[in-house]
Amino acid sequence: MAVIATAAWSIPKPVADRFPADGSGLERYAAVFKGVEINSTFYRHHRATTFRRWADAVPDSFRFAVKLPRAISHERMLKDIDDVFRCFLQEISPLDGKLGPLLCQLPPKLAFDQGDAEPAFAAMRSIYAGPIGIEVRHRSWASDPAIGLLDRYHIDRVFADPVLVWQIGDFPEPPRYVRLHGKPKLYYSPYSIAEIHTILEILGPDSWCVFDNTASGSAAVDALTMLDKYSRQVSAEAL
Repeated sequence: MAVIATAAWSIPKPVADRFPADGSGLERYAAVFKGVEINSTFYRHHRATTFRRWADAVPDSFRFAVKLPRAISHERMLKDIDDVFRCFLQEISPLDGKLGPLLCQLPPKLAFDQGDAEPAFAAMRSIYAGPIGIEVRHRSWASDPAIGLLDRYHIDRVFADPVLVWQIGDFPEPPRYVRLHGKPKLYYSPYSIAEIHTILEILGPDSWCVFDNTASGSAAVDALTMLDKYSRQVSAEAL
């Protein structure tokens, strides 16, 4: 089944009654959703004990998508990332079997350069075989060479909203990672019922759909709306 999630596990007051009253924020969140996107790894390191505590707080079926450090995407700009990526994998290793996809979000100014991108992807794949999604924000990544390189290294293209690079029609199969940032106001604006329904229709059984409009608390509200619709849809199909 598709994983419908939010960026981080904040539970806003308007929907607090949809979650258990007891437990930590993560435990309450994981009682309703099957996955979450960890964004804090982009900004800072965490102790192994922190990841282990998070892993211990959730059911066996729960998964964590984890964002790559900005040292890889924004500081080194995909150049000479071997050591940073290896260190990152070591840090998140306590997540073990509960690790979902890795997310690499590139800065808007980072254009596609095969000379930089290919060694970076090769370095990642030399030590990590799991799912990796990449969210790009420079139009040059819409080119055939860029898409071909991503396909060669099995790096999944992230379908992001608002759309900056890849339109939904650019995906020959349902996107494996969808990130919804909110529009017109990034990170704030909620999605309408109609928009949520449209997005739900593009998801596949192995898709992740992450609501990132967290600044206003809309993410949890929108994710619950989609989850309700998705659950009804799956139940109807099972009849």
